[in-house]
Amino acid sequence: MGGGGVTGPPCKLSTPSLEWSPLRREKKARRSSFHLAGRATCRLRAGGTMSTRPPMRPPGNVPAVLLGFQPALALTGALCLQQNLGSSSPSKKQSKENTITINCVTFPHPDTMPEQQLLKPTEWSYCDYFWADKKDPQGNGTVAGFELLLQKQLKGKQMQKEMSEFIRERIKIEEDYAKNLAKLSQNSLASQEEGSLGEAWAQVKKSLADEAEVHLKFSAKLHSEVEKPLMNFRENFKKDMKKCDHHIADLRKQLASRYASVEKARKALTERQRDLEMKTQQLEIKLSNKTEEDIKKARRKSTQAGDDLMRCVDLYNQAQSKWFEEMVTTTLELERLEVERVEMIRQHLCQYTQLRHETDMFNQSTVEPVDQLLRKVDPAKDRELWVREHKTGNIRPVDMEI
Repeated sequence: MGGGGVTGPPCKLSTPSLEWSPLRREKKARRSSFHLAGRATCRLRAGGTMSTRPPMRPPGNVPAVLLGFQPALALTGALCLQQNLGSSSPSKKQSKENTITINCVTFPHPDTMPEQQLLKPTEWSYCDYFWADKKDPQGNGTVAGFELLLQKQLKGKQMQKEMSEFIRERIKIEEDYAKNLAKLSQNSLASQEEGSLGEAWAQVKKSLADEAEVHLKFSAKLHSEVEKPLMNFRENFKKDMKKCDHHIADLRKQLASRYASVEKARKALTERQRDLEMKTQQLEIKLSNKTEEDIKKARRKSTQAGDDLMRCVDLYNQAQSKWFEEMVTTTLELERLEVERVEMIRQHLCQYTQLRHETDMFNQSTVEPVDQLLRKVDPAKDRELWVREHKTGNIRPVDMEI
Protein backbone atom coordinates (compact mmCIF):
# COMPACT_ATOMS: atom_id res chain seq x y z
CA MET A 1 0.00 0.00 0.00
CA GLY A 2 1.13 3.54 -0.77
CA GLY A 3 2.89 5.17 2.16
CA GLY A 4 2.55 2.05 4.30
CA GLY A 5 4.85 1.46 7.23
CA VAL A 6 5.55 -0.90 10.04
CA THR A 7 2.41 -1.55 12.03
CA GLY A 8 2.68 -1.35 15.77
CA PRO A 9 1.57 0.38 18.94
CA PRO A 10 2.66 3.91 19.71
CA CYS A 11 6.18 4.05 21.08
CA LYS A 12 7.59 7.03 22.90
CA LEU A 13 11.07 8.20 22.01
CA SER A 14 13.51 8.75 24.77
CA THR A 15 17.23 9.33 24.65
CA PRO A 16 19.60 8.18 27.38
CA SER A 17 22.16 10.55 28.76
CA LEU A 18 25.61 10.81 27.20
CA GLU A 19 29.01 11.33 28.71
CA TRP A 20 30.86 13.70 26.39
CA SER A 21 33.67 16.20 26.59
CA PRO A 22 32.60 19.86 27.11
CA LEU A 23 33.71 20.87 23.60
CA ARG A 24 31.81 18.00 21.96
CA ARG A 25 28.75 18.69 24.08
CA GLU A 26 28.69 22.32 23.00
CA LYS A 27 29.04 21.38 19.31
CA LYS A 28 26.31 18.76 19.49
CA ALA A 29 24.02 21.10 21.39
CA ARG A 30 24.28 23.71 18.64
CA ARG A 31 23.61 21.13 15.96
CA SER A 32 20.68 19.67 17.92
CA SER A 33 18.99 23.08 18.09
CA PHE A 34 19.04 23.16 14.30
CA HIS A 35 17.44 19.70 14.09
CA LEU A 36 14.76 20.82 16.50
CA ALA A 37 13.87 23.61 14.12
CA GLY A 38 13.03 21.11 11.37
CA ARG A 39 14.41 20.65 7.89
CA ALA A 40 11.30 21.41 5.88
CA THR A 41 9.57 24.76 6.27
CA CYS A 42 6.30 25.07 4.34
CA ARG A 43 4.29 28.14 3.69
CA LEU A 44 1.22 28.94 1.61
CA ARG A 45 1.46 31.59 -1.03
CA ALA A 46 -1.33 34.07 -1.63
CA GLY A 47 -2.63 31.93 -4.47
CA GLY A 48 -3.23 29.02 -2.15
CA THR A 49 -0.34 26.85 -3.39
CA MET A 50 2.24 25.15 -1.24
CA SER A 51 5.97 25.71 -1.54
CA THR A 52 8.81 24.10 0.37
CA ARG A 53 12.22 25.58 1.10
CA PRO A 54 15.00 24.79 3.56
CA PRO A 55 14.82 26.93 6.69
CA MET A 56 17.33 29.56 7.69
CA ARG A 57 19.46 28.62 10.66
CA PRO A 58 17.27 29.49 13.64
CA PRO A 59 18.53 32.09 16.09
CA GLY A 60 18.64 30.64 19.58
CA ASN A 61 15.88 28.33 20.75
CA VAL A 62 13.35 27.74 17.97
CA PRO A 63 10.10 25.81 18.55
CA ALA A 64 10.03 22.32 17.08
CA VAL A 65 6.69 22.95 15.38
CA LEU A 66 6.90 24.98 12.16
CA LEU A 67 3.58 25.60 10.37
CA GLY A 68 2.11 22.34 11.49
CA PHE A 69 5.19 20.13 11.01
CA GLN A 70 6.89 18.44 13.94
CA PRO A 71 10.44 17.37 12.94
CA ALA A 72 11.11 13.71 13.55
CA LEU A 73 12.74 12.44 16.67
CA ALA A 74 13.52 15.83 18.20
CA LEU A 75 16.30 15.18 20.66
CA THR A 76 15.62 16.13 24.23
CA GLY A 77 17.92 17.84 26.66
CA ALA A 78 19.33 14.47 27.62
CA LEU A 79 21.67 14.65 24.62
CA CYS A 80 23.18 17.88 25.89
CA LEU A 81 23.78 16.93 29.51
CA GLN A 82 26.12 18.88 31.63
CA GLN A 83 28.79 16.56 33.00
CA ASN A 84 30.59 17.11 36.22
CA LEU A 85 34.11 16.10 35.27
CA GLY A 86 35.03 15.56 38.85
CA SER A 87 32.06 13.31 39.51
CA SER A 88 32.49 9.57 39.57
CA SER A 89 29.30 9.03 37.48
CA PRO A 90 27.57 11.08 34.75
CA SER A 91 24.79 13.36 35.87
CA LYS A 92 21.31 12.78 34.41
CA LYS A 93 18.75 15.39 33.44
CA GLN A 94 15.10 14.44 33.27
CA SER A 95 13.09 16.03 30.45
CA LYS A 96 9.48 15.50 29.49
CA GLU A 97 8.84 13.74 26.19
CA ASN A 98 7.42 16.04 23.52
CA THR A 99 7.06 13.55 20.66
CA ILE A 100 5.38 10.22 20.06
CA THR A 101 6.14 7.81 17.22
CA ILE A 102 3.46 5.71 15.54
CA ASN A 103 4.33 3.37 12.68
CA CYS A 104 7.76 5.04 12.40
CA VAL A 105 6.26 8.54 11.96
CA THR A 106 6.95 11.08 14.69
CA PHE A 107 4.13 13.35 15.89
CA PRO A 108 3.92 15.96 18.66
CA HIS A 109 2.95 14.43 21.98
CA PRO A 110 -0.62 15.51 22.76
CA ASP A 111 0.24 16.18 26.41
CA THR A 112 3.11 18.58 25.76
CA MET A 113 2.63 20.17 22.33
CA PRO A 114 0.16 22.95 21.48
CA GLU A 115 -2.40 22.48 18.76
CA GLN A 116 -0.90 22.83 15.29
CA GLN A 117 -2.17 25.35 12.76
CA LEU A 118 -3.56 23.82 9.56
CA LEU A 119 -1.57 24.35 6.37
CA LYS A 120 -4.73 25.43 4.50
CA PRO A 121 -7.28 26.52 7.12
CA THR A 122 -11.01 26.50 6.21
CA GLU A 123 -10.36 24.55 2.98
CA TRP A 124 -10.55 20.96 4.24
CA SER A 125 -7.51 20.25 2.13
CA TYR A 126 -6.06 16.77 1.59
CA CYS A 127 -2.68 18.04 2.82
CA ASP A 128 -4.05 18.61 6.35
CA TYR A 129 -6.05 15.50 7.21
CA PHE A 130 -4.24 12.35 6.03
CA TRP A 131 -0.97 12.18 7.95
CA ALA A 132 -1.84 9.32 10.29
CA ASP A 133 -2.54 5.71 9.37
CA LYS A 134 -6.03 4.28 9.74
CA LYS A 135 -7.00 0.82 10.91
CA ASP A 136 -7.86 -1.40 7.99
CA PRO A 137 -11.50 -2.55 8.32
CA GLN A 138 -10.60 -5.61 6.24
CA GLY A 139 -7.95 -6.88 8.63
CA ASN A 140 -5.69 -6.18 11.60
CA GLY A 141 -3.23 -3.91 9.79
CA THR A 142 -3.38 -0.23 8.95
CA VAL A 143 -3.89 1.79 5.80
CA ALA A 144 -1.79 4.90 5.20
CA GLY A 145 -3.64 8.18 4.76
CA PHE A 146 -2.12 8.59 1.30
CA GLU A 147 -3.51 5.18 0.30
CA LEU A 148 -7.03 6.35 1.15
CA LEU A 149 -6.56 9.37 -1.12
CA LEU A 150 -5.23 7.14 -3.87
CA GLN A 151 -8.21 4.80 -3.59
CA LYS A 152 -10.56 7.78 -3.90
CA GLN A 153 -8.80 8.94 -7.07
CA LEU A 154 -8.97 5.49 -8.65
CA LYS A 155 -12.63 5.16 -7.68
CA GLY A 156 -13.29 8.56 -9.28
CA LYS A 157 -11.66 7.36 -12.49
CA GLN A 158 -13.85 4.23 -12.45
CA MET A 159 -16.98 6.33 -11.89
CA GLN A 160 -16.02 8.51 -14.83
CA LYS A 161 -15.61 5.43 -17.01
CA GLU A 162 -19.03 4.13 -15.95
CA MET A 163 -20.60 7.50 -16.72
CA SER A 164 -19.21 7.38 -20.24
CA GLU A 165 -20.60 3.85 -20.62
CA PHE A 166 -23.99 5.14 -19.48
CA ILE A 167 -23.88 7.88 -22.13
CA ARG A 168 -22.92 5.25 -24.71
CA GLU A 169 -26.04 3.27 -23.83
CA ARG A 170 -28.08 6.46 -24.18
CA ILE A 171 -26.57 6.97 -27.64
CA LYS A 172 -27.49 3.44 -28.66
CA ILE A 173 -31.09 3.99 -27.54
CA GLU A 174 -31.25 7.21 -29.54
CA GLU A 175 -29.85 5.49 -32.63
CA ASP A 176 -32.29 2.58 -32.36
CA TYR A 177 -35.15 4.99 -31.77
CA ALA A 178 -34.21 7.06 -34.81
CA LYS A 179 -33.94 3.94 -36.95
CA ASN A 180 -37.40 2.74 -35.88
CA LEU A 181 -38.94 6.19 -36.42
CA ALA A 182 -37.54 6.35 -39.95
CA LYS A 183 -38.86 2.87 -40.70
CA LEU A 184 -42.32 3.73 -39.35
CA SER A 185 -42.45 6.90 -41.40
CA GLN A 186 -42.29 4.74 -44.57
CA ASN A 187 -45.28 2.68 -43.49
CA SER A 188 -48.18 2.79 -45.98
CA LEU A 189 -50.98 2.37 -43.47
CA ALA A 190 -53.82 4.87 -43.94
CA SER A 191 -52.04 6.38 -46.93
CA GLN A 192 -55.36 6.59 -48.87
CA GLU A 193 -56.93 9.03 -46.47
CA GLU A 194 -58.16 12.11 -48.40
CA GLY A 195 -58.84 15.77 -47.87
CA SER A 196 -57.47 17.98 -45.13
CA LEU A 197 -57.37 15.02 -42.78
CA GLY A 198 -55.29 13.11 -45.34
CA GLU A 199 -52.85 16.02 -45.52
CA ALA A 200 -52.56 16.09 -41.73
CA TRP A 201 -51.98 12.33 -41.65
CA ALA A 202 -49.26 12.59 -44.31
CA GLN A 203 -47.59 15.29 -42.20
CA VAL A 204 -47.71 13.02 -39.15
CA LYS A 205 -45.71 10.41 -41.06
CA LYS A 206 -43.28 13.02 -42.40
CA SER A 207 -42.74 14.37 -38.89
CA LEU A 208 -41.51 10.91 -37.88
CA ALA A 209 -38.80 11.07 -40.52
CA ASP A 210 -37.82 14.58 -39.37
CA GLU A 211 -37.77 13.45 -35.76
CA ALA A 212 -35.60 10.46 -36.67
CA GLU A 213 -33.06 12.89 -38.17
CA VAL A 214 -33.12 15.00 -35.00
CA HIS A 215 -32.38 11.98 -32.80
CA LEU A 216 -29.56 10.84 -35.09
CA LYS A 217 -27.93 14.26 -34.77
CA PHE A 218 -28.50 14.19 -31.01
CA SER A 219 -26.76 10.81 -30.69
CA ALA A 220 -23.84 12.02 -32.83
CA LYS A 221 -23.36 15.09 -30.63
CA LEU A 222 -23.60 12.99 -27.48
CA HIS A 223 -20.73 10.88 -28.78
CA SER A 224 -18.46 13.76 -29.78
CA GLU A 225 -19.29 16.26 -27.03
CA VAL A 226 -20.01 14.08 -24.00
CA GLU A 227 -18.99 10.41 -24.27
CA LYS A 228 -15.64 10.86 -26.00
CA PRO A 229 -14.35 13.63 -23.67
CA LEU A 230 -15.33 11.53 -20.64
CA MET A 231 -13.39 8.58 -22.02
CA ASN A 232 -10.32 10.57 -23.07
CA PHE A 233 -9.92 12.63 -19.89
CA ARG A 234 -6.68 11.63 -18.13
CA GLU A 235 -6.09 8.47 -20.14
CA ASN A 236 -2.80 8.02 -18.24
CA PHE A 237 -4.43 8.72 -14.89
CA LYS A 238 -3.99 5.22 -13.46
CA LYS A 239 -0.39 5.08 -14.62
CA ASP A 240 0.37 8.42 -12.97
CA MET A 241 -1.31 7.34 -9.75
CA LYS A 242 0.76 4.14 -9.60
CA LYS A 243 3.92 6.20 -10.01
CA CYS A 244 2.89 8.48 -7.12
CA ASP A 245 1.97 5.46 -5.01
CA HIS A 246 5.36 3.82 -5.49
CA HIS A 247 7.22 7.06 -4.81
CA ILE A 248 5.46 7.75 -1.52
CA ALA A 249 5.69 4.07 -0.51
CA ASP A 250 9.45 4.07 -1.12
CA LEU A 251 9.87 7.17 1.03
CA ARG A 252 7.81 5.56 3.80
CA LYS A 253 9.92 2.40 3.63
CA GLN A 254 13.07 4.47 3.84
CA LEU A 255 11.61 6.24 6.87
CA ALA A 256 10.94 2.88 8.54
CA SER A 257 14.50 1.75 7.80
CA ARG A 258 15.97 4.94 9.26
CA TYR A 259 13.79 4.56 12.34
CA ALA A 260 15.08 1.02 12.83
CA SER A 261 18.64 2.38 12.68
CA VAL A 262 17.78 4.98 15.33
CA GLU A 263 16.43 2.30 17.66
CA LYS A 264 19.50 0.15 17.10
CA ALA A 265 21.82 3.09 17.82
CA ARG A 266 19.77 4.01 20.88
CA LYS A 267 20.12 0.49 22.23
CA ALA A 268 23.88 0.51 21.59
CA LEU A 269 24.23 3.84 23.42
CA THR A 270 22.32 2.51 26.42
CA GLU A 271 24.61 -0.53 26.60
CA ARG A 272 27.75 1.62 26.36
CA GLN A 273 26.54 3.96 29.07
CA ARG A 274 25.60 1.05 31.27
CA ASP A 275 29.09 -0.44 30.80
CA LEU A 276 30.73 2.90 31.60
CA GLU A 277 28.66 3.38 34.74
CA MET A 278 29.36 -0.17 35.93
CA LYS A 279 33.13 0.20 35.47
CA THR A 280 33.10 3.56 37.20
CA GLN A 281 31.24 2.11 40.19
CA GLN A 282 33.58 -0.88 40.37
CA LEU A 283 36.58 1.44 40.45
CA GLU A 284 35.06 3.53 43.19
CA ILE A 285 34.35 0.62 45.52
CA LYS A 286 37.62 -1.16 44.65
CA LEU A 287 35.85 -4.30 43.35
CA SER A 288 37.91 -4.35 40.20
CA ASN A 289 41.40 -3.69 39.01
CA LYS A 290 40.04 -1.41 36.27
CA THR A 291 42.33 1.51 35.67
CA GLU A 292 41.53 5.06 34.70
CA GLU A 293 42.52 4.09 31.16
CA ASP A 294 39.72 1.52 31.07
CA ILE A 295 37.31 4.22 32.16
CA LYS A 296 38.50 6.53 29.39
CA LYS A 297 38.13 3.74 26.84
CA ALA A 298 34.56 3.07 27.98
CA ARG A 299 33.86 6.81 27.86
CA ARG A 300 35.15 7.02 24.28
CA LYS A 301 32.90 4.13 23.26
CA SER A 302 29.95 5.82 24.92
CA THR A 303 30.75 9.06 23.10
CA GLN A 304 31.04 7.23 19.79
CA ALA A 305 27.68 5.56 20.41
CA GLY A 306 26.20 8.99 21.05
CA ASP A 307 27.67 10.26 17.78
CA ASP A 308 26.18 7.28 15.96
CA LEU A 309 22.79 7.98 17.48
CA MET A 310 22.97 11.64 16.44
CA ARG A 311 23.88 10.60 12.91
CA CYS A 312 20.99 8.09 12.73
CA VAL A 313 18.56 10.66 14.11
CA ASP A 314 19.78 13.20 11.57
CA LEU A 315 19.24 10.72 8.71
CA TYR A 316 15.79 9.87 10.08
CA ASN A 317 14.89 13.58 10.24
CA GLN A 318 16.01 14.02 6.65
CA ALA A 319 13.92 11.03 5.52
CA GLN A 320 10.83 12.25 7.37
CA SER A 321 11.28 15.79 6.03
CA LYS A 322 11.49 14.43 2.48
CA TRP A 323 8.40 12.26 3.05
CA PHE A 324 6.57 15.25 4.52
CA GLU A 325 7.40 17.50 1.58
CA GLU A 326 6.41 14.88 -0.99
CA MET A 327 3.18 14.13 0.88
CA VAL A 328 2.18 17.81 0.82
CA THR A 329 3.08 18.22 -2.86
CA THR A 330 1.41 14.99 -3.98
CA THR A 331 -1.77 15.37 -1.93
CA LEU A 332 -2.26 18.89 -3.27
CA GLU A 333 -1.84 17.52 -6.79
CA LEU A 334 -4.42 14.79 -6.09
CA GLU A 335 -6.74 17.48 -4.76
CA ARG A 336 -6.28 19.53 -7.92
CA LEU A 337 -6.96 16.50 -10.12
CA GLU A 338 -10.14 15.68 -8.20
CA VAL A 339 -11.44 19.23 -8.58
CA GLU A 340 -10.58 19.11 -12.28
CA ARG A 341 -12.34 15.75 -12.71
CA VAL A 342 -15.54 16.86 -10.97
CA GLU A 343 -15.66 20.16 -12.85
CA MET A 344 -15.05 18.45 -16.19
CA ILE A 345 -17.86 15.94 -15.60
CA ARG A 346 -20.20 18.71 -14.48
CA GLN A 347 -19.51 20.69 -17.65
CA HIS A 348 -20.16 17.73 -19.94
CA LEU A 349 -23.34 16.75 -18.13
CA CYS A 350 -24.50 20.33 -18.58
CA GLN A 351 -23.74 19.88 -22.26
CA TYR A 352 -25.86 16.73 -22.22
CA THR A 353 -28.86 18.58 -20.77
CA GLN A 354 -28.37 21.42 -23.29
CA LEU A 355 -28.39 18.96 -26.17
CA ARG A 356 -31.47 17.32 -24.72
CA HIS A 357 -33.29 20.67 -24.58
CA GLU A 358 -32.29 21.35 -28.17
CA THR A 359 -33.60 17.94 -29.19
CA ASP A 360 -36.94 18.69 -27.55
CA MET A 361 -37.12 21.99 -29.37
CA PHE A 362 -36.32 20.34 -32.71
CA ASN A 363 -38.88 17.66 -32.05
CA GLN A 364 -41.40 20.35 -31.25
CA SER A 365 -40.62 22.00 -34.56
CA THR A 366 -41.40 18.73 -36.38
CA VAL A 367 -44.77 18.51 -34.62
CA GLU A 368 -45.79 22.12 -35.25
CA PRO A 369 -46.74 21.54 -38.94
CA VAL A 370 -48.90 18.63 -37.80
CA ASP A 371 -50.64 20.89 -35.28
CA GLN A 372 -51.23 23.52 -37.92
CA LEU A 373 -52.75 21.04 -40.37
CA LEU A 374 -54.88 19.45 -37.68
CA ARG A 375 -56.32 22.87 -36.87
CA LYS A 376 -57.23 23.23 -40.54
CA VAL A 377 -59.08 19.94 -40.75
CA ASP A 378 -62.65 20.86 -41.86
CA PRO A 379 -65.08 18.01 -42.45
CA ALA A 380 -67.45 20.29 -44.39
CA LYS A 381 -64.72 21.48 -46.70
CA ASP A 382 -63.45 17.95 -47.15
CA ARG A 383 -66.99 16.88 -48.06
CA GLU A 384 -67.31 19.70 -50.58
CA LEU A 385 -64.03 18.82 -52.26
CA TRP A 386 -64.83 15.19 -52.38
CA VAL A 387 -68.34 15.77 -53.73
CA ARG A 388 -67.05 18.10 -56.42
CA GLU A 389 -64.61 15.49 -57.59
CA HIS A 390 -66.75 12.41 -57.33
CA LYS A 391 -70.36 13.62 -57.82
CA THR A 392 -72.51 11.60 -60.23
CA GLY A 393 -75.46 13.95 -60.54
CA ASN A 394 -77.51 16.32 -58.47
CA ILE A 395 -80.99 15.53 -60.01
CA ARG A 396 -83.02 13.64 -57.45
CA PRO A 397 -85.48 10.87 -58.39
CA VAL A 398 -89.30 11.65 -58.54
CA ASP A 399 -92.46 9.56 -58.46
CA MET A 400 -93.39 7.65 -61.51
CA GLU A 401 -96.58 8.95 -63.30
CA ILE A 402 -99.24 6.77 -65.03
